[in-house]
Amino acid sequence: MRKSVEKSGKTVEEAINLALEELGLEREKAEIQIIDEGAKGLFGIIGSKVAKVVVTEKDTAQSRAKEFLENVFEKMNLKVTIHFLEKESSLKIILEGDDMGILIGRRGETLDSLQYLTSLVVNRGDHEYIRVSMDTENYRKKREETLIRLAKRLADRVLKYRRSITLEPMNPYERRIIHSTLQNNKMVTTYSVGDEPNRKVVIALNSRKKIEV
Repeated sequence: MRKSVEKSGKTVEEAINLALEELGLEREKAEIQIIDEGAKGLFGIIGSKVAKVVVTEKDTAQSRAKEFLENVFEKMNLKVTIHFLEKESSLKIILEGDDMGILIGRRGETLDSLQYLTSLVVNRGDHEYIRVSMDTENYRKKREETLIRLAKRLADRVLKYRRSITLEPMNPYERRIIHSTLQNNKMVTTYSVGDEPNRKVVIALNSRKKIEV
């Protein structure tokens, strides 16, 4: 449910600013309804009438994500600060707080699931498709670096023992990292086998090229 607040002030502008401050919104992300423009009384004091406005949070990708995540974290009894970086067709969400390991889960599975569900909420209805990405404690970058090292190490092992290696199941994002890391390695090839969510990457010798020892 979108947040809304009614505020009064000496002027319409003052009332709007008070409402925006309480909602923590920027002006362009709010719908403003002027209830009463107010009026100055005699000598600017006697019989003066305050201005009244209702300010409501716009229905945006960010507002939909924020509402969904706040409800999730409330039910999980987690205090999480949510930061948004919104670009033309993408929404990056950064989560901060204690016990973020709970949100990351085993190999990032919980974080991936939360990202997927948030994407469904954000793209609900007749809106332009928004690509949602989510991270906490720089997990994505650390995981990427780990996978790059893993891919290179296993490629060396494939060359040494002349035997294919099948990795553990990975999500599409992680599989792309493995493929991308080894795509210019002339000695090995990579491909995926199996069905989601158990799809795996295989690193094998590239039989079409001469193996240099």
